[in-house]
This record gives sequence, structure tokens and C-alpha cells, in this order.
Amino acid sequence: MSTRETSAEFADRFPAAAPASRNPVGGHVPVAGGLAATGLPYAREMGAETVQVFVANPRGWATPAGNPAQDEAFRDACAAERVPAYVHAPYLINFGSHTEATVEKSVESLRHSLRRARAIGALGVVVHTGSATGGRPREEAYAQVREHMLPLLDELTHDDDPYLLLESTAGQGFSLCSRTWDFGPYFEALDAHPKLGICLDTCHIFAAGHDLAGPGGMKQTLDLLVDTVGENRLKLIHANDSKDVTGAHKDRHENIGSGHIGSEPFRELFTHPATAGVPLVIETPGGKEGHAADVARLKELREGP
Repeated sequence: MSTRETSAEFADRFPAAAPASRNPVGGHVPVAGGLAATGLPYAREMGAETVQVFVANPRGWATPAGNPAQDEAFRDACAAERVPAYVHAPYLINFGSHTEATVEKSVESLRHSLRRARAIGALGVVVHTGSATGGRPREEAYAQVREHMLPLLDELTHDDDPYLLLESTAGQGFSLCSRTWDFGPYFEALDAHPKLGICLDTCHIFAAGHDLAGPGGMKQTLDLLVDTVGENRLKLIHANDSKDVTGAHKDRHENIGSGHIGSEPFRELFTHPATAGVPLVIETPGGKEGHAADVARLKELREGP
């Protein structure tokens, strides 16, 4: 399956509902009060063509049951309005942890996000790649990733199961994955599973040391990503500018064009072959007004010069 089929994956899931744009642009939306009741109106007001949601407290281990009526309404509306949906798993998940309880809770939490994603028709679940804590060698952490994450991937056997999308970090601490080439050993640990994909966060990859703002920086970074994991693996982009300079290892998002990445690298992103059909989700500051402005700005950049 090629990256150009990312939007086609949505059409396969929801016939006659493929997103019209090469790159649907949207954002992470709040869902307190209901996926459909709260999330969808927010998405419409910000002009979102794609959405990302939490299905649990992002800073906790709870695995709440969904509301079947809200799930159905959300799924049906996303299909009818041609809006691909994604789930972001809780931040606490870390399969590289030296603490057994953390790993066990990570398995339960990620399994919950994957199952809830299927229930709401989401195409993918984004999970942070974690870190090797407790001073353990990275090889031991990768072995633990394999032991506990690969079985979850093997459970994704239904046609409407989501992809598991790895999101690298800004390179803080003992991160397992921050530069493009770090995805290589992570993919090796998981046998390059067919349901494994990547969510590329522009702020994270910039903060980790890939200078997207330099001449041809975005193209070079995307080329390196494809060289590392092959084609067809980039499934989602978190489009965020950065409050800090490249290589700062700080995860601080900024509005599009107002940070150290700037606007032009995003224009370059839209023209790269690896991004064809890949949705962009913003996770920027500013509330609904700021989000709407960022979505509008990305749509302008998508249209070219």
C-alpha cells in the first residue's frame, strides 16, 4: 500500500467518503462532554478536515468505556463529512520502562486506545515511543518493546482495526526514538509489522536536531525517514511550529509561522512524495481561535505559492 493510499484507506473504511484534499488539515479537539457532542462542533468551527481525540485521560491510566451513542454519532459524522479521525494514546505509556507496573499499565492502556479507536472508526492510534529508564541499555528496552508491543500489533486482525503510529520525542532524557534513524531499531524490534506506521511531529523532530528551517531541511528529513523505514509508513503528521531552536530537545509547540520552523518548511512538506494523502493535525496553543488560524494558514500553504 503506498502513502498515496492513506486517504484511500479512509474510503475503504467509509465508501464514497474519501477526503477531497491531498492532505486533509485539522487538529486535536476536546471531547469532554462527548466525542460527537463536543468534539465535532469544535472541529467544524476550526475548519478541520481531520481530527484527533483522546479516548482516556492523557495523563492517567484509566480505561473508560465509551458511550455507544456518542461513538456511533462520531463515526457516522466523520464518514459523512469525509473527516479522517485519529486517537492519541495517553502520555504515560512507556514500553521501555524499568518498572514492571508501568509496562503492565502501558499494555492495558494502549490496548484500550486501539479498541476504542476501532469503535469510533479511527484510522490510527498515536503512541509516544518512550524511553529506556533506570539506566538500562537501549537494547534491553527494545527487547521489552518487542515482548509487550508486538502482541498488541498481532491483535489487529480486523479490516477496520487502526494502525499503531509511533511518534518520536524531542530527544529529552533517555528517549528511544527522536531522530529519523531511531525509527530503524524500533521497527526492527517490531518486525516492521504491517499495522505499524509513523506519526511525524514537526516540532519534535526539529527539537531533536533535524533543521527543518534550513535550506531543503524538510525534504532532507522526509527523505531520511523514508530511507530508514521505507515507503508507505508515514500515516499522520503533527504540524506544530517550535518555540525553541533546532536541537534544543524541548517539546514546546508554537503556532504555525510564529516559531523557529516558520511557514515555508510546511509549504515544502506539502509537495514531498512521502506526504501524499497524509493528514496534518495541529497541536498548537491559542484555543479555538488560534487553532482556526493555524488550520487556515496550513490550507493556504497547501495551495502553493
